[in-house]
Amino acid sequence: MASCPAISIIVPTWNNLAMLKLCIKSIARHSRLPHQVVVHVNQGSDGTRQWVRARGIEHTWTPRNVGICKAVNLAAYKCRAEYLVYLNDDMYVLPGWDVPLYQRLLPLADAEPCYVSGTMIQAAPISPRAIRADYGPSAERFREGRLLGDYRNRSLACDDWVGATWPPCCVHRKWWDQVGGYSEDMYPGFYSDLDFSMKLWRIGCRRFWGLGSSLVYHFGEKTTSLMRGPHNVNVKRARKMFLNKWGILPSTFRRHYLQAGKPYQNLLSEPNGVELALWERLRGLAVSVSPFHRRAA
Repeated sequence: MASCPAISIIVPTWNNLAMLKLCIKSIARHSRLPHQVVVHVNQGSDGTRQWVRARGIEHTWTPRNVGICKAVNLAAYKCRAEYLVYLNDDMYVLPGWDVPLYQRLLPLADAEPCYVSGTMIQAAPISPRAIRADYGPSAERFREGRLLGDYRNRSLACDDWVGATWPPCCVHRKWWDQVGGYSEDMYPGFYSDLDFSMKLWRIGCRRFWGLGSSLVYHFGEKTTSLMRGPHNVNVKRARKMFLNKWGILPSTFRRHYLQAGKPYQNLLSEPNGVELALWERLRGLAVSVSPFHRRAA
């Protein structure tokens, strides 16, 4: 463990020990920078807490599942680096994944708010710039050798893109602290990534940079699938919370503000108010152009 890590890696987990072991193994093998790992253990009734303690992994713990947002915030208190990385426990990082995240932020330091993210490899992509490839649905069926072989053969290449708002992501501590980390009112965590990006947008961040050179394999919502509730009730509740909080839909922010998935451009521009109003009407909610947009314009 480095005394002065370049990055601190936050990994929240909830009774997902097999995946967490694989995630931690990949961090140890494939990271190139001096780093600190801080795991938040939600509940840990599957032996997770005993496992991280036995291996001397820095961690925080709550006896019940407090959700993603509070988990990452609790872990952030133990982070020593100036650059905070948030990584899901069902992600396997590929060689050198951490270097591009750090290098893109380093020239800006704390002078300009900037959010950078790696690119996910998924069997069923949920982000507009994920790489579609299937290397197994679980830790037990993971085709690690095939994944690493394809990485070495450069068959998983991807260009940079805009609209980054998903882990693995990295932000300077100054901006994390200024926006107050993740919003715990978004429990259990649906749309919390977009909420965090919206808070960064509000303080002037216009650089949401997706990096094709930082790759992770994402097994795919292994924990969040347990929290959706009957008929996706928790997802619908979070969508309504985002709308009430910011005056626009999550899809509006992703599409018109972040322009998620488009080729990388240096800085994002303000969205067109007419396009926003039309998009909201097409989504069937008849929401007027938001007070947030009027303030930001």
